[in-house]
Amino acid sequence: MKCSKPGQFYGKTNEKLLLNGMILDDSIYIHDRVDWHYHQNPYFTFLLHGGVIEGSKKGINECSSGSLLFHNSENPHYNIGTKLPTRGFHVEVTRDWFSSFEVPDNIAAGTVNITDPRIRMLMYRIFKETKLGDQTKQLSIDSLMIEIFTLLSSPGTAPANRAKPGWLQVITEALHTTTENWQLDELAKLAGVHPVHLCREFHRHFNTTVGDYIRTVKIRKALALLPDKDLSLTDISILCGFADQSHFIRVFKSFQQITPLQYRKLLLNHQAC
Repeated sequence: MKCSKPGQFYGKTNEKLLLNGMILDDSIYIHDRVDWHYHQNPYFTFLLHGGVIEGSKKGINECSSGSLLFHNSENPHYNIGTKLPTRGFHVEVTRDWFSSFEVPDNIAAGTVNITDPRIRMLMYRIFKETKLGDQTKQLSIDSLMIEIFTLLSSPGTAPANRAKPGWLQVITEALHTTTENWQLDELAKLAGVHPVHLCREFHRHFNTTVGDYIRTVKIRKALALLPDKDLSLTDISILCGFADQSHFIRVFKSFQQITPLQYRKLLLNHQAC
């Protein structure tokens, strides 16, 4: 079985950034299939656009725009293209990085499909930092990566955490799959619990409020749609459940510190022809 060298990913590279303890790679996928292989270091695969199927001993992940996978080191897996133009962002983390910040490197075995929208949002911010080109890049990316591993290892998000109540899974699925502007009493009715109990349990499991979680989900959906040049900002604001384009821009900027249009230009200006 092939062992991929540090920084080796399969595609046409837009940009590769070498930092202390990390290798960040922005690539266009060009292969119909990449056979079984493994990497020396743990790394994240984040799909900016398109789709790919990844198989490992733990099963198959059908990934689309916005999907985020964490692969532990020496984890065998393979990839199959989906015929869609696909762009992936990879963050490879060396043992030296884990040691320097005293961050545990045994978060999970094999491949983990990360669905927590807060972690996905942090990965979008890391991608944005790679395109800004200022002198605080290393500090900013280190800080964001520490936030990611803190969330991955916290009781509410660790892969081996205790099971969430069934009603809480119903709530989160509804928030992820609909663009409805939910009210607290409607969510409580859907869950079959008292609104106060819903708020307390939601914060205990996700360490955030229901309102902030919903905003995070909406912005994460918007980020996945921004690479599609056929969609206007108005289209995206409607598809993601914002009241109007101005509301979308205001909330987006509060999360990303730049406007949706600025982010789209940042993304498309760094894409290989």
